[in-house]
Amino acid sequence: MLRVAVPNKGALSEAATSMLTEAGYIQRRDSRELVITDPDNDVEFFYLRPRDIAVYVGRGILDVGVTGRDLFLDAEVNGDAEELLPLGIGASNFRFAGPVGDFTSAGQLNGKRIATSYDGLLRTYLQDQGIDATVVRLDGAVESSVRLGVADAIADVVETGNTLKAAGMEVFGDPILRSEAVVIGRTGSNPHGLDVLMRRLQGVLVARQYVMLDYDVRRELVDQACKLTPGLESPTVSPLQDTDWFAVRSMVKKSSTNSIMDELYDLGARAILVSTIHACRI
Repeated sequence: MLRVAVPNKGALSEAATSMLTEAGYIQRRDSRELVITDPDNDVEFFYLRPRDIAVYVGRGILDVGVTGRDLFLDAEVNGDAEELLPLGIGASNFRFAGPVGDFTSAGQLNGKRIATSYDGLLRTYLQDQGIDATVVRLDGAVESSVRLGVADAIADVVETGNTLKAAGMEVFGDPILRSEAVVIGRTGSNPHGLDVLMRRLQGVLVARQYVMLDYDVRRELVDQACKLTPGLESPTVSPLQDTDWFAVRSMVKKSSTNSIMDELYDLGARAILVSTIHACRI
């Protein structure tokens, strides 16, 4: 049975649970449940702190897990686990921040104290960049560390930046890491059920990003229309009862749907319809 770790709370938990549900797996209905079994799919789900998931997977206790890329790298599992699939949810940036006007680049941090909750990730970055700074490990609320005299700057996950502004701070330098939710697995391991899980999650990603577009177009315009809607491999083109017209079906990026519809209409296509994709296998 495939053993899968899922975040137990927070926005990442909700997003991961929603994606797994769309992928056809049973998920818990009560947040107090720590383990549930999906016998039909031969999978067991364990709900854990996102920060701990990489440790369980890295040690081989669990086969696969969903966690943040920042938390995975911060766990320093020394190559025992690897990123298998980015999920496009829970996007955030891990960045430096300091009092307004104090810093403009990471190079200015030499000899400074940097507070963070991600000391493993930060130490690796500083070493790679040749920056000699003192890392101050805190469990949370790192924005207060500068005002309280514990640090000169901080390194933290930034989403909107509103919390930093409220603390009189601003981000500086390039992002240390662009993070999102990822699937991680034991390095070099391919347990039974993993391939199916990955295909299903990839299917959810495609279904969320694409829609099915159908339209009718005159025979002489088919090639031009298909250039606008090439699909993932090739569009489906079928003759209609009126031999001067063809029906075309193709997958298109959801974000581009309306502009493509406008272009098709201007070209001469008609009966342009958009359908949601609920599930797929690519």
